[in-house]
Amino acid sequence: MPEGDTIFRAAQTLNRVLAGQAITQFETVFPKLSRIDFDETIRGQTVERVEAQGKWLLMHLSGGRVLLTHMLMSGSWHIYRPGEKWHLPRSSMRVMLATEQMIAVAFNIQIAEFHTADSLRRRAGFAELGPSLLAPDFDEAEAADRLLAMPELEVGEALLQQSVVAGIGNVCKSEICFACGVHPFRKVASLTRQEATNLMATGQNFLRANVTDSSSRQIVTYRGLRRTTARGNPEERLWVYKRAGEPCRRCGTAIESRKQGRDARSTFWCPECQRNRSR
Repeated sequence: MPEGDTIFRAAQTLNRVLAGQAITQFETVFPKLSRIDFDETIRGQTVERVEAQGKWLLMHLSGGRVLLTHMLMSGSWHIYRPGEKWHLPRSSMRVMLATEQMIAVAFNIQIAEFHTADSLRRRAGFAELGPSLLAPDFDEAEAADRLLAMPELEVGEALLQQSVVAGIGNVCKSEICFACGVHPFRKVASLTRQEATNLMATGQNFLRANVTDSSSRQIVTYRGLRRTTARGNPEERLWVYKRAGEPCRRCGTAIESRKQGRDARSTFWCPECQRNRSR
């Protein structure tokens, strides 16, 4: 599933090429979107801005509607110039809107909804979002408070709760815990406040490090190039994620992995660098 930095980069690119532009064409396979287009006519409206909040992408239109999308596991937004060949088949298109200069296509997106400001505030899963790690006013102390308010959860599972902070996904979860020396299966109740603050600060640093202003003008989702080690070798981009059985990049101990949480997401850690100190 794309993480917060992926969505942020996609929103940056879409905003750069669409903001201020009038929509000349709108297509979708979703009946509810088609109905709103029929009633209100999306064509002719202007894209005012595109922004990301956690793993959600919001496209604000001049008619007062917001197109809310979530990529889930396989969705992606692409942008093309008129006449340019699409990288995926038209059968994978879920939403398409065009301006005179650019075409934006959402492929394989399962969640795409039009909202008003009022309905957006009531939208389950979005209304409960915690502060975004990539927000300019992100408050580490507030985020640490939210994390510590879930003492019964294991740390790795708690980091994925978007009501704590918005934007952390399964890759960053394991990488954040490793960088902070925290065993992902520790209970949140065992964390010190300093450890909780470090986890939040590290998450912010990792996501910020993977956001740039030079996103591609074609496929705008982030495709496997996330980097947490700051090492130049592309084979050493990550500390532990998907490295089960391989030697730790710090101590040489074999990385371990097992499923975690209600959704049974894979978690990776070094048993030496991240000893379980639950009390």
